Amino acid sequence: MKIGVISDRLHRPSMGVGTYVHNLINELIKLDENIHSIDHEPNGFKNEILIKNYFKMLPFNHFFWNWQLNYQFNIKKPELDIIHSPESCTIYKKLKNHKTIITVHDIRQVLFPEISTGINKYGYKLFFKKALTNSDKIITVSENTKLDIICKYNVPKNKISVIPLAASHDFQKLNDVKSNHFKIKYSIDYPFILYVGSLDKHKNIPNLLKAYYKSKKMGIIHKLVITGKKNLKHTEIFETIEKLSLQNDVIFTGYIPDEDLPLFYNKADLFVYPSIYEGFGIPPLEAMACGTPVITSNTSSLPEVVGDAGIMVNPYDVDELANKMYEVLNNEYLRKEMSKKGLERAQLFSWKKCAAEHLKVYEEVYNMK
Repeated sequence: MKIGVISDRLHRPSMGVGTYVHNLINELIKLDENIHSIDHEPNGFKNEILIKNYFKMLPFNHFFWNWQLNYQFNIKKPELDIIHSPESCTIYKKLKNHKTIITVHDIRQVLFPEISTGINKYGYKLFFKKALTNSDKIITVSENTKLDIICKYNVPKNKISVIPLAASHDFQKLNDVKSNHFKIKYSIDYPFILYVGSLDKHKNIPNLLKAYYKSKKMGIIHKLVITGKKNLKHTEIFETIEKLSLQNDVIFTGYIPDEDLPLFYNKADLFVYPSIYEGFGIPPLEAMACGTPVITSNTSSLPEVVGDAGIMVNPYDVDELANKMYEVLNNEYLRKEMSKKGLERAQLFSWKKCAAEHLKVYEEVYNMK
């Protein structure tokens, strides 16, 4: 049984699907020497363990790239039994010589069409349903995403396998010596609440800002630190900051290297993630793995990830979120209990377990008639 895992996401920022592909391939290689990653080049395919080549013909995340890839699979016929696409729309055709597996992380493009724009939105509409129909097996990362697919597209239950993701090994509770480096490098020497993620609409940042403002009125002294790329197209966020006069209290760090992100989790007194919809939600799990108390939403897949280790709120209820933020930050005993439960909860998820479950799916598909 020879498996190919499409690995173009390794060349993109290691967030979301990139994190999944990186950790999955690393663990699969440890489990089975017949697992290969496939990099797509104009002259065909390369089967190799470590990816060094880049696809130069078309930009990544472009639906013409998907079309070219599917075309090449049918004419080049790489010597593989199964091809696994770690994201949903990459393989949308029924291939002549290979069985196919796709991973669907979420269907936010369907549930929140306003966050998908331009040519990628068109490509998703064009390919997604075909990919669901033509794949031999679908992997999802949560029961919630599985139910979303079944409800929206009437996919048979037995065609879908749920395999949860995990936090990378780097996310762990650090000692004071390591975390003191944080103060020197980032000049952050004040207590803060942390958010990690994009600024997309479904992440619900305006409500986070409003809740933070209310909690400040209650008396908390913390700053709100938001990591990741500051994107000026999200005007509602910056209008909210200006309206509430939070310019000196909300800190946008810009891009944070992977090796430093655990420092942010470790130094934060509280991690808040009020997303309206997540296919899985790795940041709350990363926070728990670092022993940081977590407040998140009671929607979509987030209860599956956090369980009883964090506090879950209605993401539309600003007052509830503000009250819970104030409660956690003013109760040291509660923070310690949440930290302990979070560390225990995070141990239930591992990339090794995730990779082993993928191997079971590969074997199931390989043995299909």
